Amino acid sequence: MLAELEEKKTKLKQDALGFKENRSRLNADASRWAAKRNELNKATKELIDKAQELKKLRDDDNKNVAKAKLKRDEYNEKTNDIYTKIDDIRKKYNLSGDRSIRGLRREIDHLEFKQQTEVLSPDKEKQLVEKISALSSEFKTRKAQLEKNEVLKDLLNNAQKLKDKASEYHELVTKYAEQAQDYHDQMIRTFKEADRIRADADAAHREFVKAQEAADKHHKEFIRTQREIRDFDKVIVGLRKKSKERRVDRVKADARREAEEILTHFRQGEKLDTADLLRLQRAKLV
Repeated sequence: MLAELEEKKTKLKQDALGFKENRSRLNADASRWAAKRNELNKATKELIDKAQELKKLRDDDNKNVAKAKLKRDEYNEKTNDIYTKIDDIRKKYNLSGDRSIRGLRREIDHLEFKQQTEVLSPDKEKQLVEKISALSSEFKTRKAQLEKNEVLKDLLNNAQKLKDKASEYHELVTKYAEQAQDYHDQMIRTFKEADRIRADADAAHREFVKAQEAADKHHKEFIRTQREIRDFDKVIVGLRKKSKERRVDRVKADARREAEEILTHFRQGEKLDTADLLRLQRAKLV
């Protein structure tokens, strides 16, 4: 039985060593996955922070667009008011034909905006440029005719100054709108990249949990086998102690039996030598 117990204990030690090695390997895997997850989470946070900064820049530029539009529209309105006065005077005194200079200005502005914002074929682009050129030439001619009147000349000069200011703010509208769109596009790309890296971080976390749970399982098995080994040790030590006690008892019994035989021979008249006396002393018969 003792040999069987020793064999089982040896098997448990081998199992415990395997559990310990697997636990260490899995804990190392869990640490690697945790480090990768943390690195990816850090990268995700940095990208989100960057995207938030881009969002703020976009929103700031959109606010600037709104402000510039208000100023542009304000100057355009003032310009239109002056052109209305010019048309009223022109009609009153029947100056420079029936077509209003304000109408010409509006049509030129509309066509120029179309040229700036729409994608046209080469032929249509050429036609549009020619039309703008013709209208601009007509506008200059009409303006030169009206400027012969000093009152209209002053009004036209003021209208041009206001128109120039409106153009400046329109350029700002275009500038800020383009910047806002650029920041918006960058923000979208950055958020998408953050989402992609966050997905990788989540996958790394799942691998971390898997490795950690497996390591915990092997740790529990290691603890279980260690406990069983200690239990086997107790039983084996007890059995060895009992076996030793039995051997001692047998030796004592053999010595007493031998001593009793010597004593019997002595009583029958045989002589005792030194060795016989020592055996009787060990058996506590003398």
